[in-house]
Amino acid sequence: MTSPKTVLILCTGNSARSQMAEGILRHDGGDAFEVHSAGVKPGSVRPEAIQAMSEIGIDISGHRSKSVDEFAGQEFDYVITVCDNAREACPVFPGKTNRIHQSFEDPPPPGAKSEEETIAVFRRVRDEIREWMNEFIATPNQY
Repeated sequence: MTSPKTVLILCTGNSARSQMAEGILRHDGGDAFEVHSAGVKPGSVRPEAIQAMSEIGIDISGHRSKSVDEFAGQEFDYVITVCDNAREACPVFPGKTNRIHQSFEDPPPPGAKSEEETIAVFRRVRDEIREWMNEFIATPNQY
């Protein structure tokens, strides 16, 4: 049995996109991946991300936002940035890390849109992340 591929998913706040991506990859990728997420300026996990994920049967309510600094010096097979800011601020990781950038829309900040509009964006971004992640799961060596 081969050991799982280690993956770190980064975005700015580790509050929405990277949290959803971590949950999806952990759920859909199963034992093939050891998954973590972090932010370059961590905040807190958005309740809309938790809700959008629970709607597809993935519980991220126990997740916490983490700083990329918590993973300094660790080796990862893949570092995936899911926003442009994280790609620009991403530190260098040791070893033969494959860096992948796949940007997803930043869901609106609290209060910027109605609750219905906001959760609709979270759902769309979640679905886009899941579609991309399932391509990654199917062919990780392509990256």
